[in-house]
Amino acid sequence: MSESGQHTPEPAQLLLVEDNPGDVRLTREAFKQGRIDNDLHTVSDGSDALDFLHQRNEYEDAPRPDLVLLDLNLPRKDGEEVLADLKDDPELQSIPVIVLTSSRAEEDIARSYELHANAYLTKPVDPDEFIETVRAFEKFWFSVVRLPPEEDVQ
Repeated sequence: MSESGQHTPEPAQLLLVEDNPGDVRLTREAFKQGRIDNDLHTVSDGSDALDFLHQRNEYEDAPRPDLVLLDLNLPRKDGEEVLADLKDDPELQSIPVIVLTSSRAEEDIARSYELHANAYLTKPVDPDEFIETVRAFEKFWFSVVRLPPEEDVQ
């Protein structure tokens, strides 16, 4: 009813690739508490993530994500395979990918950046710290950073 002529931005489209239901729940809670309007889509393995990103099989109508939150330890295809596939695809490579994983291994961090991850975050064990971490990067990525426009690749 209050048409003030202000443009309401479209909700951010986020893809969370996470096989741990507890971490999915905490991430949803963090985004719910945040101030950024978003649609959080979740898949629980690397194969479904690639189907979602390529809009195939049951994900034909999936939106193009503005940002991907990617766990490394996934069933079927691991996070590194998903990251490599996404960054090798000219139509998808501009989508920012944040690795959000429990791994603190230096080789995982190095490999993620070699595969062109935009950031690497280690999941805190404490649920409150986990929520704070998600909210902090939400604020950074959607309030500070300018994301690339969706490309109309023919």
